[in-house]
Order: sequence, then C-alpha cells, then structure tokens
Amino acid sequence: MTKRNYIPAIAIMFALFFMIAFITGLHNPLGGIVKFQFGFSNTVSQLGNLLNFLAYACMGLPAGYILKKYGYKISSLLAVVVGITGVGIFWLSGFLESFGLYLLGAFVSGFAACMLNAVVNPMLNFIGRGGKKGNQLIQYGNSLNSLAATFIPFFIGWLTGQHTSHSISDANPAFFIAIGVFVIAFVVILFSHIPEPAFDESSIKVERPRKDVYTCFSFRHFVLGAVAIFVYMGVEIGIANTTYLYLTHEIGLHFAKAGVIISLYWFFMFLGRLVGGYLGSRFASHDMLSFATFGAMVLVVMAIFTPSDLVVSFGERIFTDIPINAVFLILTGFFTSVMWGNIFNMSVEGLGKYTPSATGFFMFMVCGGGIMPTIQNAMADLMGYIPSFWFILLCLAYLLYYASAGYKNVNRRIPVQ
Repeated sequence: MTKRNYIPAIAIMFALFFMIAFITGLHNPLGGIVKFQFGFSNTVSQLGNLLNFLAYACMGLPAGYILKKYGYKISSLLAVVVGITGVGIFWLSGFLESFGLYLLGAFVSGFAACMLNAVVNPMLNFIGRGGKKGNQLIQYGNSLNSLAATFIPFFIGWLTGQHTSHSISDANPAFFIAIGVFVIAFVVILFSHIPEPAFDESSIKVERPRKDVYTCFSFRHFVLGAVAIFVYMGVEIGIANTTYLYLTHEIGLHFAKAGVIISLYWFFMFLGRLVGGYLGSRFASHDMLSFATFGAMVLVVMAIFTPSDLVVSFGERIFTDIPINAVFLILTGFFTSVMWGNIFNMSVEGLGKYTPSATGFFMFMVCGGGIMPTIQNAMADLMGYIPSFWFILLCLAYLLYYASAGYKNVNRRIPVQ
C-alpha cells in the first residue's frame, strides 16, 4: 500500500481521537449536574469519572485480545458500537432520572474509550512506521483529543445554563451529537480500507512448531513504559483535578470561574500537541519526553514554593486575582500534552507481533488516571493541596528516568516476526 492510501485511515483515527475525549470529557461536567440533581456530595458526584477510568482496568486486556484476534477494522467497529451504547445509556439515565443508569453509562463509555485507544495509537504508530513519524501522527491525533477536552466543559455548561432544572437531560444535545458522529464513523469505517499491521506479510509464518515462549512482558522497555503511562495518567488528571479543588476550596473561587480557568489547562495541552506534532518528525521521542518532563518539573516546583497570596489578573471579570502558583500548574498542560504519544511510541517500539497484546495492557494501565489522583487527594487531606504536588513531582521524576534510560530496548534478540 502506498503512503497516499493511508490518508483515509489517518483521518478516521484522528476523528476517533476526538471522540475518545468527547465521551471521556462528559464525566466532569456531568458530575456537577448529578450533584445538583440528586443532592450528592462531591465524592459521590465523581463516581462516574472514577468508573470511566476503572473500565480501562477491566477492558484493557480484552481490548488487546480483540485487536489481536480480529484486527483493527473489526475492533474499531466494535468500539464504535460500544460507544453508541454508552452514550445511549447516558440519554436513558436522563430520561428516567436514574443515577444508577448514569454510572452504567460512564462504565460502558469507558469500555468504548479503552477499545478506541487500543486501536488508534498502534494504528497511527504503524502508519508512521514507528520512530519520529509515528510519534508525530500520535501527537497530531492527541491534539484533537485535547480540543474536545477543552470544548466539552464549555458546551455542557452552556447547555445547563439554558435550563433551571440542571438535570442529566440538559446534556441531551451533546449525547445526540456523540451518537450521530459515532454512527457516521461506523459507516465510514465499514466501507474504508483499514491496514492490518498484525497481518502484515512479513509477520506471516506457515510453520509454528512450538508455543511462543516470549510475551510483551519479556521486553523491559515495555514494562517500564506501561508503568510510565500509569504514572503519566496520574500526572495529567491529578494536576487538573487538584488545582480545581485548590481554587474552589482553599482560594474560594466560584466553581464556574474555576472551571473556566482549568479549561485553559486542556487548551494548553491542545496547543502543546500541535507543536509536538510539528516537531515530532524532527526530534526523537525520548528527547521530547525529557524536555517536556523537565519543563513540567520546573513549573511544579515553582508552584510549590510560590506563596498562595501572590495573585495575578488578566482581565476584568473571570481572570482576576488568580494565584500565581495556580497559573504555573495550568501552564504544565503545555508540557504534559506530548507525554502520552512519546511514552506509547517508545513502549511499543520493536515489539512487532507482540504489539496488539502490549497495547491491551497499555490501555489497562490507563486506570492510573483514577487511582493516582485519589492518592494525591488523600495526601492533600493530610498536607494541603499545594504540598500534595510533591507527589506529582515524584511521578515526573520517574518519567524523566524512563525518557533518559528506561526506554532503551535491551531485548533485541527476541524474535518479533
């Protein structure tokens, strides 16, 4: 297949990247809605977000198995169907005013996001032939992911503002848009040619005299990379969530104002991934990850040691009297933006036929986005919000180790064809 023939597949994967963030980003604003509708505490209102990430732990390995057994096209179609089902359950939960159905929708949509991630990341890495080009495509795809994450809080907030009831059904237009896009994606994928890396001619062997004694876990750089993605998810989600709690509970900002400020974190991730996509073909993944991790560490250290009473204003209404340390934390989004693509790119580099199963476990480790922020917030209860960012700094230190040494494939003698 020529390079030009990959353009439709790339476009499809980019669209699916957008949908991953769309259905994942629903849970934070919906958490605020269910808190108001059902009179829940902050903790209970965030159960949807927690279940969404726990779905990765349940679906990560099955997603890899489905990908290995049925290929990328069938996996994509199944993921889209699961996505339609999850969003449909959201709509039904609003219609029936059922919190239980809402949680079920969050869990099912987490399945869809996991399955989609298991397809789009290795697909783009394969099309780019790994290395710098593969990293570049993943960064561009992730930029659409961040764009959706920036858009959703504004959109749901606007929809909620049109009603006085503040119920799940207020978000129905968002649900209908998601279902419509998924249906279109299903039709396009069904009638499009999707390359199948797992069935590439170079990997086909007629004879299989004995069972393979190796697995993806035989590769040290993959195992360390899987830990890195678990840690990274804690960094990405933890910075945003804890900064939001810091602004609302310690500084005393209005929830809406704090939400707009936090959305800038995701916007900076969008900008960072655009820049990362442009530079992805020029710099090695480990160099980009090293630079990004060091930059994030500097900003986190500045946030920890800057007094909370030092404030800055950028406008007359929303961006007034913002603690400078919160500004530093928001700016880390520019650096955390490129970490996912680089970690994935380095983790699966040189795995060959073990890539599908490796991708499944990689998706399993995304559950760190639910577990690590919980640990950080437990520390915040004991130490305070800003001191809890020492935990984030420790996580970034591990990522710096992976970027400098852990990424190296020391198991090159293992046959991967």
